[in-house]
Amino acid sequence: MRVLTVSIFAMCATAAFGQQWEFGAVGGGSFLNSVPASGATAGFSPGFVAGAFVSQRLGSHFSGEMRYEFFQSDLRLAGGGQTATFAGNAHAVHYDVAYRFNNSESRAQFYAAVGGGIKLFRGTGTEEAFQPLSQYGYFTKTQEMKPLVSAGGGFTYRLSERLALRAEVRDFMSPFPTQVLTPAPGVKFGSFLNDIVPTVGIEYVH
Repeated sequence: MRVLTVSIFAMCATAAFGQQWEFGAVGGGSFLNSVPASGATAGFSPGFVAGAFVSQRLGSHFSGEMRYEFFQSDLRLAGGGQTATFAGNAHAVHYDVAYRFNNSESRAQFYAAVGGGIKLFRGTGTEEAFQPLSQYGYFTKTQEMKPLVSAGGGFTYRLSERLALRAEVRDFMSPFPTQVLTPAPGVKFGSFLNDIVPTVGIEYVH
């Protein structure tokens, strides 16, 4: 039984090693929409994004990709000619399926991707007894996890046998984190966030 188990493990490991894998890192910007807040707007300031991914080819056109991104985006309230901000960031983990329009041997490959996962929003500033624009909402030093849908596309360009340049734009869609930026009594926030994220990066093909 032990010999059979070892043999099966060895065959699976050999098969996995024979698959084409890609590893890489990306960086870029994060641009979130603001939501209405009963005469004001609530949301996040533009920030930067850094991430990493591992991808496995599932055929000549499809691949599956596990991704992580870190977002540096401050919380933001605006209304009555005033703006208030509070330090914040977010972490996203998701799995996407990509469809490549070109043949796998093409030097330049265009793709579309869609997937899902989770996004953890965090308020990291210092809470104060008096907050500007508190008639609309409150900044909190807490965190809140929300479901995430990812959709977008881009292209890769092979620089060498093992290295490729990647450029893409994605929309990270999630419910608004009302525990991190909490509506004041009687105030209703919009419910949906779109985070438009353009990035460039490098990938290594194994």
